[in-house]
Amino acid sequence: MIIQYLKIFFNDPMFTLAVQFFLGLLYANAGEWLVHKHILHALGKNRHSFWAYHLHEHHAVCTSNSMLDSGYQKLTLTTWNTQSKELVVLAGIVLLHVPIFLILPLFTSAVYASLALYYYRHRKAHLDPVWARRHLRWHYEHHLGGNTGANWCVTWPWFDYLMGTRLKSKMLD
Repeated sequence: MIIQYLKIFFNDPMFTLAVQFFLGLLYANAGEWLVHKHILHALGKNRHSFWAYHLHEHHAVCTSNSMLDSGYQKLTLTTWNTQSKELVVLAGIVLLHVPIFLILPLFTSAVYASLALYYYRHRKAHLDPVWARRHLRWHYEHHLGGNTGANWCVTWPWFDYLMGTRLKSKMLD
């Protein structure tokens, strides 16, 4: 009985599309965690690395300005700064996933939606620290909680919880 019921679900195209979308959201959150931890922070330690912008520019500005990063106020693609580099990386991720869109359209759509939400929430967090403290507490704590080696996710802290890296700061209570 249960096996027959499961067969109905797995043969239902709507179920397959819903699973694609859900897995796309999980994949995007895992990618956000991995890129932030292992590329932006690990490779970014080297001041001569392309990825150094994250630690040596973005984190430095946020630390000295209580989360505020005024570079997000005006978007200019003619200036090669933290924000334009972030957009280039996001555009690269979009391009890398174009072939997957042909095979798994809802999976890829979820990834694209997550990238857009990431940029929106990350930008808003660094333009409005009060909003960030209330709505993206984990990201606020990543910058100002005394432990930049935790709280890697920006959009949702799912993978921080899964990987045990969601640490609540007692400094900010």
